Amino acid sequence: MLRSIQSSLRRGISATPSAHLHHRGYSSESAPERKVAVLGAAGGIGQPLALLMKLNPLVSKLALYDIAGTPGVAADVSHVNTRSEVAGYVGEEQLGQALEGCDIVIIPAGVPRKPGMTRDDLFNINAGIVKTLCTAIAKYCPHALVNMISNPVNSTVPIAAEVFKKAGTYNEKKLFGVTTLDVVRAKTFYAGKAKVPVGGVDVPVVGGHAGITILPLFSQATPKANNLSDDDIIALTKRTQDGGTEVVEAKAGKGSATLSMAYAGAVFADACLKGLNGVQDVVECSFVQSSITELPFFASKVRLGKNGVEEVLGLGHLSDYEKQGLESLKPELKSSIEKGIKFANQS
Repeated sequence: MLRSIQSSLRRGISATPSAHLHHRGYSSESAPERKVAVLGAAGGIGQPLALLMKLNPLVSKLALYDIAGTPGVAADVSHVNTRSEVAGYVGEEQLGQALEGCDIVIIPAGVPRKPGMTRDDLFNINAGIVKTLCTAIAKYCPHALVNMISNPVNSTVPIAAEVFKKAGTYNEKKLFGVTTLDVVRAKTFYAGKAKVPVGGVDVPVVGGHAGITILPLFSQATPKANNLSDDDIIALTKRTQDGGTEVVEAKAGKGSATLSMAYAGAVFADACLKGLNGVQDVVECSFVQSSITELPFFASKVRLGKNGVEEVLGLGHLSDYEKQGLESLKPELKSSIEKGIKFANQS
């Protein structure tokens, strides 16, 4: 049973066409030692993400950190009979221990979105948390890949960049905004509408990670579906953009997209681990420092490797609808980026 969960998880975690090309099994004996930290591990995303990372055979040490509750989560997850050693760390005084020697730091810390909450409300709470955590990363594991999940990603990634610049440790190749959930949703919704098996579907998603800044490129989706009308594409785009709200409303105030986000976070972390380990042609979408538009940060396909970002890939051919969407999202994304930079430099 466990082996079947692990093998299906590994297949699921590599469920993009590029991943089918680059996925090679590692036995625990041959995989390099890799330490991964989850900051915010006792939270709604953090707990399932901790479990998914425990199931990943590429992880040798798993550090779980939060301001409270982590020893219990760590004890629970540590009983799973997989390769990695698990340790729980609690409170700011143990943050350094959690981070030391990390190859990848995943940050789902902060508060989730609740009904009626704006992204400004989220920003006001999460921006300070991200700043504190990134200050510690700069001190204790400045060379780690940083996977930012804490929302609003369009602002928290620029905050992290500014913190690292001030500390003299910034490397644009090692800072990622995790937008994988947008890709996961776009694939799922497209497969359902096009009536094709979801396992073979790929849909690039570019722009940012909130509302209209999320731009799925259904014109580049594979396999190509000829049964979708322009209205279908518009509806699929809107559903992908509003996916988070759909879950918040369905949970009726009792949570946000924690389980699907944990899965998406595990998919992206797995891709980063494969890149670090030298697997070729690992390509995922991510919100990174970019020069493919006039904006300083932008989500697009990124080739991952031993240094983190090996190459930021261009947008490719866009439909007229997508070109219009690209121009529409730029002012909002620009504003969110500037808001993050301003916060980091003021406070």
